[in-house]
Amino acid sequence: MDYTTKLVYQSNYWYNDGLKKANIRDMSGAIASLKKSLQYNRANIAARNLLGLVYYGRGDVGEALVEWILSKNFQSHENIANYYIQKIKEKKDELDTINQAIKRYNQALTYCYQRGEDLAILQLKKAVEAHPTYVKAYQLLTLLYIQTEQYSKARQAVRIAHKLDKTDEITLRYMHELNQVRKSRNVKIKEEEGKKKNPQTVTYNIGNETIIQPVTSGLKENAGLHTLINIAIGVLMGVAVMCFLVMPAINASRQDKINEQTVKFSDQIATQKAQISALKKELEEYRSTSEETESAQATAASTQDSYEIVMNISVHFQAGDMSDAAMLEELLKVNPDSLGTVGRQKFEDITGTLYPRMCSNLFATSQNNFEVANYETAITNLETIMKMDEGYNDGAAMLLLAQSYEKSGDQDQANIRYQKIIEDYPDTQAAETAQEALDAQNGKGKQDTEE
Repeated sequence: MDYTTKLVYQSNYWYNDGLKKANIRDMSGAIASLKKSLQYNRANIAARNLLGLVYYGRGDVGEALVEWILSKNFQSHENIANYYIQKIKEKKDELDTINQAIKRYNQALTYCYQRGEDLAILQLKKAVEAHPTYVKAYQLLTLLYIQTEQYSKARQAVRIAHKLDKTDEITLRYMHELNQVRKSRNVKIKEEEGKKKNPQTVTYNIGNETIIQPVTSGLKENAGLHTLINIAIGVLMGVAVMCFLVMPAINASRQDKINEQTVKFSDQIATQKAQISALKKELEEYRSTSEETESAQATAASTQDSYEIVMNISVHFQAGDMSDAAMLEELLKVNPDSLGTVGRQKFEDITGTLYPRMCSNLFATSQNNFEVANYETAITNLETIMKMDEGYNDGAAMLLLAQSYEKSGDQDQANIRYQKIIEDYPDTQAAETAQEALDAQNGKGKQDTEE
């Protein structure tokens, strides 16, 4: 078996594993398996489409669209990804609702940073109401309920998140934390019930009758003896004994009770502070993860926009039914680094033909603009050339840009370009002219100083 066939087999194995996990709603496990499948074979259309469906099932619509668009680029015809994308576009109202839910989730994160847990909870309630499969929103809602000690509501939210994804690590961690809280509360309840069960009565039988009477204390049984002793002590010791022995003992007893209550309250406060500290640390970790998620969503959106522009321009470029200026305007919006192999190849094929042609036309136009002192238009055209090819014509375009800035009165921008030409394009006519311009300025400055 050759190396390529082994890679295909491995990719199919992990795809089947991901499919099994997705069928039992093990979404996190399915995502991990499907990513491994794509590592072995990035063109595995079935794995990529299933990964998009798993993301969609967790409420991550943006990530799902990215996977389906990539799948469409690998295989444009007879690909079910086309159907998924079309269905999402048809349900525009639903897509707008999901976007609003994501915005509410991001707003809730902002409130969390500002310590506004109540406002964050309100936003998350609206988010999950509009987007019932949004796992991340349920997880953050659970964490906020734990933070505010609303444990019953936290259990309801985490159960829904668990139904949507059975093995998500964050969900399982919150369920464990809630179980620990329940156990500690049950222990306290049992201790309080045990204290209440102390016997207050005594039951015994005399013949055929059952007698129930209150528990008597030794002090009550010996009341007469104690009375005589107290009278004797009062006669013998008097007021001095009462002042120096009885009162200090009563005060000491009261102080002991106060100390015991203080220690008890201190232990409770320390325990609560430890729990709050742990939850705050977990909340900070969740905020960090959410920032990474927002960055990934922004990258995915940029990738989608760039792919759509390149695919659209590619059709018009081949048909020849769109002007060069219109195509250039769209292509300058593309982020080439976000494109995959197929998209990058199409982008380079188009720009390899279009950019040189447009650079030549704009440079000639800029020269005419410069000659008639229309420096603003020349600067606009030359800045566009810089976006396509910064070193066009061995730095001649950048030199003309510097001269246009100088003529328009912006000497700082002109000097920046002159210096860049000297550093990046040495031993050229443009570098020589730029050096002469800087030397002329230095000579003029020295002359003004001497005068």
